[in-house]
Amino acid sequence: MAAVTIRNLSEEAHRALKQRAARHNRSTEAEMRAILEAAVRPPQRLLMGTALAQAGAAAGLTSGDVEALERGLTARPAEPMRFG
Repeated sequence: MAAVTIRNLSEEAHRALKQRAARHNRSTEAEMRAILEAAVRPPQRLLMGTALAQAGAAAGLTSGDVEALERGLTARPAEPMRFG
């Protein structure tokens, strides 16, 4: 895991951070992690699986279509044509 050092944090900000951590029943360090995670990984972010499912639904794909694609992945490849 990465470690981060925050320099020149004002006393007021540090005090407010400690109070916020106490309200959430966690350490100041855990509170900082939570704040940073929420800032860079918001809950409304687009998830790849969700995007793919929505694209499939918009295209009208069914479970049968997906099963046919999966069967194609496990099928033996075609033999190349031989001439002469």
